[in-house]
Amino acid sequence: MIRITELRLPLAHAEDALRPAVLARLKLADAELSAVHVFRRGYDARKRSDIQLVYTLDCALAEGVDEAAVLARFAGDHQVRPTPDTGYRFLAQVGEFTGPRPVVVGFGPCGLFAALILAQMGLRPIVLERGKAVRERTQDTWGLWRERKLHPESNVQFGEGGAGTFSDGKLWSQITDPRHLTRKVLTEFVKAGAPDEILYVSKPHIGTFRLVSMIIKMRADIEALGGEIRFQQKMADLLIEDGAVRGVTLESGEQIDTTHVVIALGHSARDTFQMLHARGVHMEAKPFSIGYRIEHPQSLIDAARFGAHAGNKILGAADYKLVHHAKNGRAVYSFCMCPGGTVVAATSEENRVVTNGMSQYSRNERNANAGIVVGLTPEDYRQDGKRDGSPVNPLDGMAFQRLWESRAYELGGGGYLAPGSLVGDFIKRQVSKEFGDVLPSYKPGVSLTDLQQKGNGSLPPYCLEAIREALPAFARQIRGFDRPDAVLTGVETRTSSPLRINRGRDYQSVNVRGLFPAGEGAGYAGGIMSAGVDGIEVAEALAADLLGMPDAPVLQGKGSKAGGQV
Repeated sequence: MIRITELRLPLAHAEDALRPAVLARLKLADAELSAVHVFRRGYDARKRSDIQLVYTLDCALAEGVDEAAVLARFAGDHQVRPTPDTGYRFLAQVGEFTGPRPVVVGFGPCGLFAALILAQMGLRPIVLERGKAVRERTQDTWGLWRERKLHPESNVQFGEGGAGTFSDGKLWSQITDPRHLTRKVLTEFVKAGAPDEILYVSKPHIGTFRLVSMIIKMRADIEALGGEIRFQQKMADLLIEDGAVRGVTLESGEQIDTTHVVIALGHSARDTFQMLHARGVHMEAKPFSIGYRIEHPQSLIDAARFGAHAGNKILGAADYKLVHHAKNGRAVYSFCMCPGGTVVAATSEENRVVTNGMSQYSRNERNANAGIVVGLTPEDYRQDGKRDGSPVNPLDGMAFQRLWESRAYELGGGGYLAPGSLVGDFIKRQVSKEFGDVLPSYKPGVSLTDLQQKGNGSLPPYCLEAIREALPAFARQIRGFDRPDAVLTGVETRTSSPLRINRGRDYQSVNVRGLFPAGEGAGYAGGIMSAGVDGIEVAEALAADLLGMPDAPVLQGKGSKAGGQV
């Protein structure tokens, strides 16, 4: 087949316009073209009056047509080339595996795909998830949102599906992907019940409700292949002898002997990070970001991005991505933008407030929301007060997050209410008295308060200063972004893991053999898609080590990230 990229057609093109466009592009007669398949469809909305759809198409030629000759006519044209093979090939297929079963700790996107790949290869993984199965977990999460009752082991952060279950369900990433592992992730999701469109739209998403049913189906597939999923089974200790994994101990006291453990914790497993640090597992402090959630009417964002085409079914609810470099040297940017969604309570610890964003597949809620966050370095949050360039304690970022989450709880007045302000008042350093037309979606509720109290605000002063400057700057890109009655809700602290559990090119911990740090919590992913891909690669690396395959492609720098860091 022949792949065409960057084929552009008007937003309102006729349903049968693709075939004539392909014939013209390839200079073929109608009888020479057998079929056209849409591999990817995006849009270019930079010119609102002339929004175009941008296609990647795979074209099958009719029998007898010389494909090589057609391609030769387009030598040097990077937009016409052979269709690449995007199929997934397993590293190995094991018959009756009798060795020590690998253990996967955590059942978010990374742990899910690590376990699935291990199971599909026949290695019968044991998955340990500290939280509950996804339906029970959903009930507990709603308990915080509706009744202000937090379940510390079953919430937005902990439980089957991980934090990505209560999100917009975004399924795209900017990672390099020479092996097309993102396609494997999408294909498994469609197999589990996701709509087929996620295979071809440029920014696929699923939404919370659909994710729930899909995760249950994928869990059943793992179990049918010999895998074992254990809920409410928290790893209390990692057993290490002579620099190598020998097993794990559960909170119940049970010991599981194993030589290979995937650590796919997510970014909020603070007690487990502390345990690993105490056991001497090498880790380091890393940058992350903190800020607020901002809410606007979704109609405002649609109009700003799409103009007269706002509401078009193909375009859907508009999103945005914004960055501002403030005068004080701080970078302020939008994070995890959720079109037509809600702001949710995302704490996993008592008497702390954490915000996040979530959307359903329909994205039809009234408000758009996004994190407006400021980048931090380890030097910003180190707890010892030193400024000598010495290494920062890897656990200092967690202490810093906890400080501002506790402060948010106090400013909100308790009961997991979140502190908030109107954008206009925030810019003017005023305290908001009442909401305008934009009503906050955060549950249990928002308390209007002074987010910028001198010496005792909701964020560090340099963050407040940078965000005040950024909001009007963003309005120059999206008209109305600094709308006076838009709502800021605090605080957003868990944009990514505050530490990295270092690993080598073989995906193993740099100082503990058999330990495979993976996903967002270990500092190697950022979102559902990159976490899923990392889970696949880590599973392959584990299998290569377990089965004695040192020449596996994933170990030769040919993986999607080749041991890279996010």
